Amino acid sequence: MDMLEDLKSLQFEYGIQEEDRSWLYLLGRSHGLMIKACAHAAFFCKLLRNLRESFSKKSSQEKKISEDIPDDDELKVGIIGGGHLGKQLAHTLLQLVPIPAESLRISTRRPEALGEFKKLGIQCFYRNSSLVQWANVIFLCCLPSQLPNICVEIQTSLEKACIVYSFVAAIPIPRLKHLLNHTNILRPQYQCVEDLDNIWGANKEITAALQDPVILQATCPYSPAGGIILNVKWLEGVFYAAINTCTRKDMSHSQVLQLLNELFLSVHFETCGKDGASCRKFQVQDFVSKAYAENLSQKRPFPWFDLTAVQLKETPFSQYLSNSTALQDHLTHLYCDSFGISLTKQQQPTEVSKGSLSQ
Repeated sequence: MDMLEDLKSLQFEYGIQEEDRSWLYLLGRSHGLMIKACAHAAFFCKLLRNLRESFSKKSSQEKKISEDIPDDDELKVGIIGGGHLGKQLAHTLLQLVPIPAESLRISTRRPEALGEFKKLGIQCFYRNSSLVQWANVIFLCCLPSQLPNICVEIQTSLEKACIVYSFVAAIPIPRLKHLLNHTNILRPQYQCVEDLDNIWGANKEITAALQDPVILQATCPYSPAGGIILNVKWLEGVFYAAINTCTRKDMSHSQVLQLLNELFLSVHFETCGKDGASCRKFQVQDFVSKAYAENLSQKRPFPWFDLTAVQLKETPFSQYLSNSTALQDHLTHLYCDSFGISLTKQQQPTEVSKGSLSQ
């Protein structure tokens, strides 16, 4: 591609009539949406992987499990759909999480077209139900027209704890819940504003783009840069998905809170004090009602949360997440740090910007 860079006759824009060039911004917007979607999926998988590694460490310490026993807490990720989005997502997860090739599988109608992934040791096949039986997280990267049939195929094979992460923007959460008969679903929602700042680099590979500090900071959950905004209800879903993962392991709510503090408050900044000693820690009332919290004994687990309801309604966590700028700063620093970038005070999203995104 570098050899062709200066050959205008081979570029996408060549031959487009002058009156139609005003629509070229859609190319940047499409690429920006793809970059953001892959970045947020990678961040989510990083969190889940770290959470499951914490399970493994605690189990080894408490039960003195031999290192020779296979680790059941290894994150297993499945992708349904081998088109452009599915391929880009697979590359992102492999390189930036990173997920080992043996822990990633792809189900598509044309597995023969995924030779590049097979060479890397990734299993590619066309068995959607087998994929969901194996995976901890399933990414739906199919066309809206294909989704109803896929849901019929997989709904009886889905385990309660399997997280379905949908990129099918045309299918709303309630419809997806009905089609799958499943509640452990995450679906990021993006909004494009009129003033698009085309920073996305339409010809950049996504993994390369996410190593550019300007582009990466534009993908931050609280950042409006680049003209594409993420609905922060997705962040609530991420928290409750982490809690459900812990609940499936029969962990008490006090153990879960400890893990959440270790996981989400692990990256500190100037106002946190030494070693984050002054940081407010998560409490039971942040996630359940006060009445429920008062009747929750120390060893009892959290209830199982319906992630579809979390993303559609107000939760006990909604107000805390929207009002706590300290937590927002923690999450922003954690997000950038997970991709290898440290933010300075000047690089943080402004309070006005973050406040507008929480609406």
